[in-house]
Amino acid sequence: IGYRAKSKETFGGLNVWCLAFEMLKHVHITTSRSSCSTPVGARYRGDTLSLNSSFSYSSISPETPLSSRSSSYTSLSDSSNSQGPATSTRLATIKVYARCLRPDIEYKTLSITTNTTCKELILLLLNKYKMKHRDPNLFYLTMEVGIRKRGIPLRTIMVLDDEACPIELQSCHPRGDSKFTLQMRRGGLVKIYDSVLMSGSQYKSLLLSERTTVDESIQLVLNCYNYNERATKFSLYELCFNKKCERKLHPDDHPLQVTQEWANPENYALVLKRNPDPPPRRKLPCYYGMDQSFSGLDRSLRPLTISSAYNDYENYFYI
Repeated sequence: IGYRAKSKETFGGLNVWCLAFEMLKHVHITTSRSSCSTPVGARYRGDTLSLNSSFSYSSISPETPLSSRSSSYTSLSDSSNSQGPATSTRLATIKVYARCLRPDIEYKTLSITTNTTCKELILLLLNKYKMKHRDPNLFYLTMEVGIRKRGIPLRTIMVLDDEACPIELQSCHPRGDSKFTLQMRRGGLVKIYDSVLMSGSQYKSLLLSERTTVDESIQLVLNCYNYNERATKFSLYELCFNKKCERKLHPDDHPLQVTQEWANPENYALVLKRNPDPPPRRKLPCYYGMDQSFSGLDRSLRPLTISSAYNDYENYFYI
């Protein structure tokens, strides 16, 4: 940076312009763009720091490009994202007390990731003990931790949400200070007539939660027979014997709530039926070119005539 000092002023024995020269060496001045190119209404910031340089200096230019500022934020976000997968794939062990599944089960030690939710952990426990026919919505996890109030050790129990991550919660407390227990909600028995799956079977009695949907109930019935078909291929119908009518339930309806609204349960039933196969899609011929497409559409309406191109010469006049 070249400049010329016009005067020398000393204050207390210090050379002012030498001090100014040392300070201006660390100032970044942008001269690549003129002031005429600055948009109207743009706000200037003189305290913008550049994170890409090796030195930490400030820019006093009102025309600092935004690309350097955005690249700084991008580099910071990329570094944080690069550290994310390393922690998300880390495995940890957790001990879950699951006496509500069977009296002979005291606890089960599982190895899960930090992103495993409570709902996924419950499904993992049911699969471990081959209880795929059990409704996972009937179960939830609680976390018992130790706290101190006025120097007195106390224990408190928290009900965990389905989307909570137990490993992350366990890492917030000393090892061995937290205890996870599988609890069970109240439900109700629902009869689903499933002769469509097996002719010799009449119905299946399932213990369902109030928030279990129709699709989830159908999937539980398929799990009883180890069927690999999708639940969307079936539907659940509500039959009324007195009125001799039926109603197809929506996939998001709750079968337990539907049965609780029946005045006389003996006059109603839930029947599982297979959805009819969709009609085959009509295949239309594909022609390339506008003339060929129009000729292809009219081909079925007019007879096909084959004429020789040699005979067409008789219809032309030559000069």
